Amino acid sequence: MKAAMLVPRISSDLDANLDRIEQMMADAAGRGSSLVLLPEAVLTGLINNDDPAHDLPLGQPIPGPGTERLAASARQHNLWIGLGLLERDSDCLYDSAVLIASDGSIALRYRRNQPQWHGRMADPTIYRQGTSIDAAHTPFGAVGFLICGDLFDDEIVARFRALHPDLLLFPFARCFPGGRADQARWDTEELPDYVSRVVLAGAPALMVNYIGDPRLEDSPCFGGAFAVSADGEVLAALPLGVEGMLIIDLERVTRKEGLRNEH
Repeated sequence: MKAAMLVPRISSDLDANLDRIEQMMADAAGRGSSLVLLPEAVLTGLINNDDPAHDLPLGQPIPGPGTERLAASARQHNLWIGLGLLERDSDCLYDSAVLIASDGSIALRYRRNQPQWHGRMADPTIYRQGTSIDAAHTPFGAVGFLICGDLFDDEIVARFRALHPDLLLFPFARCFPGGRADQARWDTEELPDYVSRVVLAGAPALMVNYIGDPRLEDSPCFGGAFAVSADGEVLAALPLGVEGMLIIDLERVTRKEGLRNEH
């Protein structure tokens, strides 16, 4: 079975973002993928600014219009779909991820436990964190999410590892000041830290970041997708700044084979 990490370019147009995501999912299915993973807050980008009047409209319920539309694509293409999105629950906002099964049902919903997706002064009655960490039993084994800063919290990582997961799905949103897609800096200063944290999580990881819009973010996210083994080897990567997909053979990933890029 193959998985595809999709790196879309995100705009301010939600419908256009969903159109592009659906097109990429269809392409991934056509290339033999059974699982696709999309980045953190992929429907809108992680563009919240701690102003509820601006931020609450960015969120969607789970299930809701966005997940229902993607559930239809899951059924159409016989795909499992993992994605990050801003979740609205009444007047509360979460940085969440959802795993949609190939029959369109929601197999797993996860709310980021670590709070740094919003500012320290954000209203805690609105900007919320989850408290649970779970795994779903899938054709790919026991699969769970961590989102972005979760990976750098020792207690959260230990709780994830205690699930004895077979696969970590890691949607994230990362940028450098000024929005530069600085591949050398990423490779030398940042990626080694991410890899060391994957080792602590105890499972191979699929990691994916979106490409942001400089009109929406002062420092837009720079993209990139990565497959990392449980022992900390980067098996394959899609370069920063490239819209496209990274396809892996899940049945061979632990043997460190079977990876290819699709730009």
